[in-house]
Amino acid sequence: MKATLLCTAVLAAFTVQAQAQTTPTAATPRAAADQIATKQGPLTVQPITHGSVVFTWNGKTIYVDPYGGAGAYAGLAEPDMILITDIHGDHLDPKTLEGLALGKAVMVVPKAVAEKLPAEYKAQVRILSNGHRLDTLGLSVSAIPMYNLPEAPGAMHPRGRGNGYVLNLGGKNVYLSGDTEDIPEMRALKGIDVAFVCMNLPYTMDVQQAVQGVLAFKPGIVYPYHYRGQNGLSDVAAFRKIVNAANKKIDVRLRNWYPAAQ
Repeated sequence: MKATLLCTAVLAAFTVQAQAQTTPTAATPRAAADQIATKQGPLTVQPITHGSVVFTWNGKTIYVDPYGGAGAYAGLAEPDMILITDIHGDHLDPKTLEGLALGKAVMVVPKAVAEKLPAEYKAQVRILSNGHRLDTLGLSVSAIPMYNLPEAPGAMHPRGRGNGYVLNLGGKNVYLSGDTEDIPEMRALKGIDVAFVCMNLPYTMDVQQAVQGVLAFKPGIVYPYHYRGQNGLSDVAAFRKIVNAANKKIDVRLRNWYPAAQ
């Protein structure tokens, strides 16, 4: 009897240890998720950190630039799609990818990212170049340019290497800027319902540039994201104030993308 109890206890301890090793736990709290109505049910927007966000829509889950460790995604559904915008470590993070369950995920990436992904993902990769579109999983993904201005040799984000994206989800157009400045291609966007816009010097643009870009393409909703720069966090409250002083119809939604910094 004692031997049986001891064996049971050892097995239980082993099981708990194994679960602790394989089940990620959230290292930091997440901002609350938002829901946005579409023609095919709600789009859930879950901020993760920096340039990372998770969308859930119509039974599908999309991870954008998964970064920050697998624990940041604990409790979320396994991805059906991964979008990666660029080669830098806050967008292409192999260590985070390794800790996620990606077996069923389509990975939509620019060519430069595909060349750096581990070989094990090769069969899952779909390469999109600027100006191209992929229709899959009941949604469409269009690749949009993202780059620094002025264009120059040695720019951190040269034109054509990375992708911004526009997703069409149940009739809603969702724009993800990636690492860009207020380039003509951003300003020329039409019919954007939800936008995620970066603002962090010296890598992308400052608050005023982001304001001017947003006022040009007039999204219905805009989330400032990717706003940590060399000198700390950009002033997203000022961004909202300036945007709404010029256009009260734009819904500027401030969410905490850096809970660990609080």
